[in-house]
Amino acid sequence: MDGLVFGPELLGILFFVAMFAGFIDSIAGGGGLLTVPALLAVGVPPAQALATNKLQSVGGSFSASLYFIRRGAVDLNTQKLTIFLTLVGSVIGAILVQHMRADLLRQMLPLLVIGIGIYFLLTPRLGVNDRQRRLGALPFGLVAGGCVGFYDGFFGPGAGSFYALAYVTLCGFNLAKATAHAKVLNFTSNLGSLVLFIIGGKVIWTIGLVMLVGQVLGARMGAHMVLTRGQKLIRPMIVVVSLVMSCKLLYDNHGTEIQQWLALYF
Repeated sequence: MDGLVFGPELLGILFFVAMFAGFIDSIAGGGGLLTVPALLAVGVPPAQALATNKLQSVGGSFSASLYFIRRGAVDLNTQKLTIFLTLVGSVIGAILVQHMRADLLRQMLPLLVIGIGIYFLLTPRLGVNDRQRRLGALPFGLVAGGCVGFYDGFFGPGAGSFYALAYVTLCGFNLAKATAHAKVLNFTSNLGSLVLFIIGGKVIWTIGLVMLVGQVLGARMGAHMVLTRGQKLIRPMIVVVSLVMSCKLLYDNHGTEIQQWLALYF
């Protein structure tokens, strides 16, 4: 961070970015679309930006999780195995990402995320009511906890949507209930990754703690909206966030080619 000075105005901007991101993230996921670019825009190097983003996102996911648990939307006793497997998966992912290239996953991710958005768009009755569970505790924990947790530790964008989709399709939860449970797993995987980033000395604490406070406030407001507005709010938010996230990821991967194509035809 040599030569970078973070004054009150800059910290204030990052605070409000984090607050809005926390609100969006607690409803549909994708808050990192706002916070990571914001950190990069103020000159934070990529590795530190990812680590600092994990710190502030832990605040948002904890705030939303605590709200859902206190309101009885999540029963932790039934989720212990899934939470444990999520933690294990996220730690393994965070370790491996430091030694492997994530290029293939980066190329595939836009298709996966837009697929989630289209799935929710074309199935209007999905998640309206609870349905029959399709997987038992252990296989669900391995799929939704271990696999998605690994992905969140390894790469991250869209993990909240993947958790929610797993709860709707594999556990039969309604969308509001799935979103509440997904946030608990999101907090778990964020925490597992954050520990490794802290050990590696990558976190910028001044920025991260300021943004964490913003995340806590925004996530609390978003969590309240989930329980009061439910499926009517969550479904369109997931569709919109999935579309925006896919466009952002496609541009990150193929920005030069897209600009050349636009210049050629327009």
